[in-house]
Amino acid sequence: MSEDPAGIRLLSIPGIGPLTASALVADVGDASTYKSSRDFAASLGLVPRQYSTGGKTSLLGISKRGDKYLRCLLVQGAHALMIRIDKRDDSLGAWVRNLLARKPPNKVACALANKMARVVWAVLARGGSYNVKQMA
Repeated sequence: MSEDPAGIRLLSIPGIGPLTASALVADVGDASTYKSSRDFAASLGLVPRQYSTGGKTSLLGISKRGDKYLRCLLVQGAHALMIRIDKRDDSLGAWVRNLLARKPPNKVACALANKMARVVWAVLARGGSYNVKQMA
């Protein structure tokens, strides 16, 4: 893990630890094979199922298809991040606090895991590392 530059870049993402980073690098490899971050999150089963009729779309729960182990690691990382969310003053902390005011904690953890998966795709496919945006 300490020799792999992709794994080191993944460690800059909040909620991603060494175990999750090494599992993601080993399983995903080249993330540019996915067309978008939504495709990557869908491959892990973190994207809501859609039901459409009469031009009206409703989003259901997560699909739970894909890699169960990676999905479990990302959700556990999201729960760990949510424990200390009051201490974060960046845009991610504000987003999670806003969701927690309206939704149950387990739904927020799945939404945060989905967001983390999309950030993982961006870091692996485009290079660079995670940049924290501070609230003004």
